[in-house]
Amino acid sequence: MQINHPTYNPAHMLNVVISNQNLKNDAALARALKVAAPVISKVRNNVLPVGSTLLVKLHEATGMTTKEIRALAGIE
Repeated sequence: MQINHPTYNPAHMLNVVISNQNLKNDAALARALKVAAPVISKVRNNVLPVGSTLLVKLHEATGMTTKEIRALAGIE
């Protein structure tokens, strides 16, 4: 399932989170969020959408609001 919306860019959101959390790469982010590494890869490559579970995990890990995270991904 590929998301086709002009402003949807989960890679940007992931890059910002990785940078803000001083992580090395997607694998480190996956470990920090306690998700499988392929989940991060699939989100980055628009195969999986940024779902509610991932939003909550990102919120808990970063302290950012889900609205801020959604904005970084270009959602709404």
